[in-house]
Amino acid sequence: MTPTLDDIEAAARRLDGIAVRTTLLSSPALDAVTDGHIRLKCETLQRTGSFKFRGAYNAVSSLTPEQGRNGVVATSSGNHAQGVAAAASILGYRSTIVMPADAPKLKIEGTRRLGGDIILYDRANEDRDAIAANIIARTGGVLIHPFNDRNVIAGQGTVGLEISADCEATGFSVEAVLVPCSGGGFSSGVNLAMTARGTGARTYVVEPAGFDDYGRSLAAGSPQRNPALSGSICDALLAPTPGAISFEINNRLGAGALTVTDREVLEAMAFAFRTLKLVVEPGGAVALAALLSGRFDARGRNVVVVLSGGNVDPAMMMTALASPPSGLGV
Repeated sequence: MTPTLDDIEAAARRLDGIAVRTTLLSSPALDAVTDGHIRLKCETLQRTGSFKFRGAYNAVSSLTPEQGRNGVVATSSGNHAQGVAAAASILGYRSTIVMPADAPKLKIEGTRRLGGDIILYDRANEDRDAIAANIIARTGGVLIHPFNDRNVIAGQGTVGLEISADCEATGFSVEAVLVPCSGGGFSSGVNLAMTARGTGARTYVVEPAGFDDYGRSLAAGSPQRNPALSGSICDALLAPTPGAISFEINNRLGAGALTVTDREVLEAMAFAFRTLKLVVEPGGAVALAALLSGRFDARGRNVVVVLSGGNVDPAMMMTALASPPSGLGV
């Protein structure tokens, strides 16, 4: 069932005092580079280091004690994993997380530290959904899907509520919002909130090259699949196909899709670190990469860019910083 603005507002009430209300940041250097008026929504500063905590907590806290007594189960490369593990720990439930063996060590360690019982699998040769289904059949746990879940989408949509409220409070007439996209739970929640609030802003999804299932799906008018399950540094954005709930929303309300290369992502990460003084993981940097690469033309426009996560392994950050400077910023 498609969530509504009422669902998103209910999620905001559940998250009040639990999640971090991240603010919109501006940067004269970023405005100068893009010749636009840019605001950054820094979910890198969210609890567990990404926006995923919002949806995870909203979904887990919506369970009745009877539903949650056998624990919760999730599949994730890391950010949803940490969000579910943290939410379950706060609420007193057990969590089992199915994670790819090649997930960043930082995310695996973070999930374990937050109380998650981790089951590793081979992303290229094993089916994580089948593994999760077997766990649920054995334990009676409840699946918290990373994106195809009404309550998860509503929780992620609280980002859109905050963007619209802060833009209104500061007189920033936002025209476009760029959101990193995998299965589409985040972008569809933001899309719903921004549209329902009547901001007039258009929401664009941004994906890594080679994993542009959402862009191809929007163009075709029906969900499409990625040909590969791995092969990009953007580990957080490798869902094989859009979620049914999110696709209905984005297909109806979305402005379109943008694609960026791994090289452009590394340059965006380096720019964020050197110039903006922010740590952003690859998947969290794709919207900024679309802006800096010119794949989205921000000249003269008011744009909000979402930095969706900051859980990056030191080695990956070193790779980004070792790349030759792009000439952007200082």
